[in-house]
Formats: sequence, structure tokens, C-alpha cells
Amino acid sequence: MMVNTNNLVSLTEANRNFSKVARLVDEHGSAVILKNNTPRYLVIEFSQAESVQEADDDDLMKISKRLIDKNRVAYEVLAK
Repeated sequence: MMVNTNNLVSLTEANRNFSKVARLVDEHGSAVILKNNTPRYLVIEFSQAESVQEADDDDLMKISKRLIDKNRVAYEVLAK
């Protein structure tokens, strides 16, 4: 996942000034809250949550096919 460094906010700053986090989400579509200098939380607009959460059926089929192809030998052994 690519993280825009302009969207980073420390947990302390987010606690003190959540309106800054909301403003970043409004301007850039998301904000990343850091805990101990490590990305820990992602804040997005509620309307985007469903599209982020659900994978497209075509994507799932591609991933499944790739995993089956990659692990075909193991699946064949398990099928015996």
C-alpha cells in the first residue's frame, strides 16, 4: 500500500486535534495515524469503506487461480 507522507499524523496529534485528521481525509481521501512511528490506523470517508472492504469477484477468481497454480503439487498430494 502506498502511503502519502502528507497524510501522516501521530497518535498524539490525532488525539489533540482530530479535526486535523478529518481535514486530511476531506482533502486527500485518507489519513494514516502513526503509533510509535509506525503506520497503525487508516481513516477514510465512511462512503469509501464498502468499496475498500469488498474485493471484486473477478479479483477473487484471479487470486484463487494463481494460488491453485502456484500450489498445485501440494493440492494434489492433499487430495490423495
